[in-house]
Amino acid sequence: MAKYKIAWLPGDGIGVDVMEAAKIVLDRLALDAEYIHGDIGWTFWCKEGDALPQRTIALIGKVDAALFGAITSKPARAAQDELSAELKKKGGFSYRSPIVRMRQSFDLYVCLRPCKAYPGNPLNYKEGIDLVVFRENTEDLYAGVEFSPVPAELIATLNNLAKTNFAPFSKIPGDKFAISCKINTWASSERIVRRAFEFARKFHRKKVTIVHKANVVRATDGMFLDIAKEVAKEFKDIPMDDANIDAMTMWLLKNPFNYDILVAPNLYGDIISDLCAQMVGGLGFGCSGNIGDKRAVFEPTHGSAPKYAGMYKVNSIATILAAKMMLDWLGEKDKADSVERAVAKVIKDGKVRTYDMGGSNTTLEMGKAVAACLQ
Repeated sequence: MAKYKIAWLPGDGIGVDVMEAAKIVLDRLALDAEYIHGDIGWTFWCKEGDALPQRTIALIGKVDAALFGAITSKPARAAQDELSAELKKKGGFSYRSPIVRMRQSFDLYVCLRPCKAYPGNPLNYKEGIDLVVFRENTEDLYAGVEFSPVPAELIATLNNLAKTNFAPFSKIPGDKFAISCKINTWASSERIVRRAFEFARKFHRKKVTIVHKANVVRATDGMFLDIAKEVAKEFKDIPMDDANIDAMTMWLLKNPFNYDILVAPNLYGDIISDLCAQMVGGLGFGCSGNIGDKRAVFEPTHGSAPKYAGMYKVNSIATILAAKMMLDWLGEKDKADSVERAVAKVIKDGKVRTYDMGGSNTTLEMGKAVAACLQ
């Protein structure tokens, strides 16, 4: 019996390609694992009306970790057009992001996104960048509490509760505007900030920066910032500062070396992690861990790029680094470190480069190059 059970979730588009490359690396490591395929992606939305079938949710609940590729997603109205004829007759289907559902179903409240500029990468914004983003992963504007069209009774309730004048909206037809609710709780905000400080202490990082917009979004972001200040009192050995999300995007570009660990509510964390990824080479280098207390799903941060599906054109380093994060989660530190050293060597040597790096090597050739450098 294998030591580990890994849910293997390639998805669609280039997700299939990059996962194949990651498997080359994991096989070379001889990880004692059983890889169990899970159905996820656009195909299952079209056939079943569910991009994350219940059988896949059940699988994730039984394994030690999951590795996820990428899936194609579309706006809700466009998605309806691609349902099978049988499902269209039944009606009532709406598209929900599978990765958001996985995060919420298994309380994967930490989205951990390391962004490191490996020496020799021609796409580095500046050499030496080493940032870590902690993104709250289960609530905020991703909570999924949205209204379109907007019910008249909701407008009436808001008129009664809101401190500002909501009355003008009652004159607008409900199908002519939409509402998305930003929901932040004390408990979820506290635990993501705490995990960031614990990480800083464990790995001897120099500072934690809280990213918010509390000067305008006073209720939710104001609470997030207040909580962070309370948690910081327990970690007096670790400096903390804070910045508005808009200013943060400017300061990160101006001087990324002023920052180390960034922690933010869901939407802002999503924004700054893509910015940080671009500073270290782009989404071909962006890896992510969706981590809870008992479960974890690891993934590259790029999308499915369906126009490149099956062409083995894109960079697989992000997925290989996601596999490295999975190895860390499993407690296989030596293997994880070996993967990172191999990735660093391939990048520094510059002999194997995919198109985004100015080369012509394939997705699988990158995987094979990393596998060949494992020690």
